[in-house]
Amino acid sequence: MALPNLQFHLDSTKNRIRKHIMQSYIPTLELSEFIYDLLPERIAFTPLPNRDISKLLVAHTDSGNIEHRIFCELPSLLPDNSLIVVNTTRVIAARLLLSKESGGAVEVFCLSPENNLPPAIALMSHSPCRWKCLVRGKNLKDGTVLKANLGESIDSELTAIIIKRIYSEAIVEFHWSSDIIFGDILEQFGKIPLPPYIKRDTTPEDAIRYQTVYAANEGSVAAPTAGLHFTPEVFEELEAKDIKRIEVNLAVGLGTFKPLETETLSEFTMHGELISVNRDVIEQLLSWLDKSDRGRFVCVGTTSVRTIESLYWFGVRLSINDEDCKNQPTFSLGQWDAFRLARKAISPQKSLRTIQEWMNVHSLEAVEGITEILIVPSYQFRLCNALVTNFHQPHSTLILLVAAFVGKEMWRKIYDEALGNGYRFLSYGDSSLLLQGSL
Repeated sequence: MALPNLQFHLDSTKNRIRKHIMQSYIPTLELSEFIYDLLPERIAFTPLPNRDISKLLVAHTDSGNIEHRIFCELPSLLPDNSLIVVNTTRVIAARLLLSKESGGAVEVFCLSPENNLPPAIALMSHSPCRWKCLVRGKNLKDGTVLKANLGESIDSELTAIIIKRIYSEAIVEFHWSSDIIFGDILEQFGKIPLPPYIKRDTTPEDAIRYQTVYAANEGSVAAPTAGLHFTPEVFEELEAKDIKRIEVNLAVGLGTFKPLETETLSEFTMHGELISVNRDVIEQLLSWLDKSDRGRFVCVGTTSVRTIESLYWFGVRLSINDEDCKNQPTFSLGQWDAFRLARKAISPQKSLRTIQEWMNVHSLEAVEGITEILIVPSYQFRLCNALVTNFHQPHSTLILLVAAFVGKEMWRKIYDEALGNGYRFLSYGDSSLLLQGSL
């Protein structure tokens, strides 16, 4: 056999082995099982007058029982000494309405900074700066120059140049004339981006109600909607029961709305999102885990779940120095890492202490990087045992996460119950409290 042919044979064999190994740990699912009928009239297109008067469906996975409550009752439903995790990300005014020199209207939707720069840093940039964007308009080519429709109250001119376009996405370079940061430019020119299924113009109310009351870290293009129900009064009642609140950050991208369009799970590519967890949060987690009388570990929203569970699996990666990650100063977690490393699982305390040691070596005050974790049925949750979440779109990764948390049969029961009892669905809709096991 000639040498080139031998090398081709060896490479082909290696690829087949890699594919076989990968397929051995990827769960087998019928994705068609995660579809339900959601009629338009069940979607909440506007928020309720008060955040905490939404319905709250309470589901007990151990007994299968379901209760119908009001969100303001949440503190009474959680045991003392519980821990509640929230995602403090803040939605940016990422939707820009611009025009070509010919006058044609163009929508530019800022998705993320170029080169994966953290959004909070990119928003502090002075002119110019580049972002990955969705662009919608006619005859848009590389080099197209766009301008903002200026109003009398605007004291700066915004220019956007399409640097490189790939289908509906593009790298766009922004220029403006005054010495202000890009975050201020978005506040002046941009609009809050409502989810794609809310087909109406934004209102001044959306700028308030499509943010959580604890939103702090700018960088998301979609809200962590489970948190929209919380009010200062609810937090006061939680504190009265010695229920601690800790804050993490995951910058929510448009991928959260991405449907499961592939025939098999192994063909699906999960979007990556930037997470950030401060050193003191890890210390608070360890302090709570060491308590003998601790209550529930409550994650508010799927984004908090993904952050916390990603943190755990990164600790597992560090414990075995997976792909030499101990020597890298940046967090990363791949789509299938949780399943690939399942046999290497360790205790949550050991995982978090391993992360602390890694942070000390690299002199880090926060764990920052990209998670692509995909949580689907057969996933074993390592920290979270209570989940506050809204009702999600059919055939979505969020439905898969819920099904993983409550079970493939229980998720359908929960959604049938919500549909049969007038619950409002999706971002501005009602909420649920999902409880694993018993305390």
